[in-house]
Amino acid sequence: MDEFFKAAVDEAKQGLSEGGIPIGSVLVKDGKIIGRGHNKRVQESNPVFHAEIDCLFNAGRIGSYKDTTLYSTLMPCHLCAGAVVQFGIKKVIAGESLTFNGAREFMESHGVEVVDLEDKECIGMMNKFIAENPELWSEDIGEL
Repeated sequence: MDEFFKAAVDEAKQGLSEGGIPIGSVLVKDGKIIGRGHNKRVQESNPVFHAEIDCLFNAGRIGSYKDTTLYSTLMPCHLCAGAVVQFGIKKVIAGESLTFNGAREFMESHGVEVVDLEDKECIGMMNKFIAENPELWSEDIGEL
């Protein structure tokens, strides 16, 4: 596991430890992490505070995002994929898309390179969370 993906996994675990949904994200530019975040929908009672949005918020204004890579433990949803496309992020590395399909096709149709790691730890973490919190998960993905 590379250091950037590990940092995203650590963010997911931090979110879980706070009583939230275990999804983490980091933004990398020039070989270093410039932003990190995790899903805070529960903690902040904010429906748009997804991991990728928190990560971008924490990165702050950086000018151009064209030379950045976004890591996320879960394939980004349409909300977060929209931010990826809007800001011109050219590469997304997702931990997995088995538990949630996400918006891979949308990102790819806008020229974003998407890598799905099919990471067993991320799959296991999400499967456990979904099994233990089905109603919260349904709310998070808009299926409640």
